[in-house]
Amino acid sequence: MPRSMAWAIVAALAALFLFQGVPVRSGDATFPKAMDNVTVRQGESATLRCSVDNRVTRVAWLNRSSILYAGNDKWCLDPRVVLLSNTKTQYSIQIQDVDVYDEGPYTCSVQTDNHPKTSRVHLIVQVSPKIVEISSDISINEGGNISLTCIATGRPDPTITWRHISPKAVGFVSEDEYLEITGITKEQSGEYECSASNDVAAPVVRRVKVTVNYPPYISDAKSTGVPVGQKGILQCEASAVPAAEFQWYKDDKRLVEGQKGVKVESKAFFSRLTFFNVSEQDYGNYTCVASNKLGNTNVSIILYEISEPTSSTLFQEETTTALTPWKGPGAVHDGNNGTSRRAGCIELLPLLLLHLLLKF
Repeated sequence: MPRSMAWAIVAALAALFLFQGVPVRSGDATFPKAMDNVTVRQGESATLRCSVDNRVTRVAWLNRSSILYAGNDKWCLDPRVVLLSNTKTQYSIQIQDVDVYDEGPYTCSVQTDNHPKTSRVHLIVQVSPKIVEISSDISINEGGNISLTCIATGRPDPTITWRHISPKAVGFVSEDEYLEITGITKEQSGEYECSASNDVAAPVVRRVKVTVNYPPYISDAKSTGVPVGQKGILQCEASAVPAAEFQWYKDDKRLVEGQKGVKVESKAFFSRLTFFNVSEQDYGNYTCVASNKLGNTNVSIILYEISEPTSSTLFQEETTTALTPWKGPGAVHDGNNGTSRRAGCIELLPLLLLHLLLKF
């Protein structure tokens, strides 16, 4: 019989003999106390140590019913399992690149004075959280109901929380895998963030965008007064999802881009009607209509006439300004009141001459 085969048979018989060991009892002086559990993260290396003394004649490491090492001989085929030390005081092995299937009980079996004994350690493998399923972005009409799902794995089981990414949102909106919202409002639109954490690694987060559709409503519209011949602007602002489409009417006639003297400009949330040279025919009531697939709304805006300032009015304003002493910062005040009045009269003469010329 070849020597290698004979050694294998002898080693197998020795291992079977070691299996007959009994668990170590607390306070048993013939064997060190049971080892603490070993906790490592997935992908790291786990070291299993067994303390021995000079009375130990045989040692082995086992995983459930499988022999990993018997003395210096490796019995398992897994290249990740290596022998670290086999000395008079310690017998230890290392499992590299640990994965979840490595978790479980490991047994150190020793033979001392023909009395086999064992000590057991439990390997715990921690796994970083990972979100494996999350709801897709969703679009819903205002008043509807939604349910968002976030499923995550990890060891220990991760804690899952939902929060609304909004300046007005405070704290978490759910501490569960599922987030239910009934009768949703437009204020509840935006992004919702799912976070999974278990203290093994940094939390992982994913986001879901919730779009709430609602019909338009006019947020701002003001009537405007403009003199004849001047530029006039009417503006209408509306909020809506999807964005509103705007139309302008005067009486029953729709105003369109390219119409002489009028420009219609519409953006996502407002529309502007510009008159480059207002005439008498332009004054009147205008209607701004905002609409999307969910509905429409309108508002009336008036373009009205105001008087343009006359030359006489301008002269009175200038005269008042000239006769009013400047008392602002840096003004120089002469103590001689007569001198100040004369200077004011001299400065007023050009304005009086201009007024006479305009009259004739």
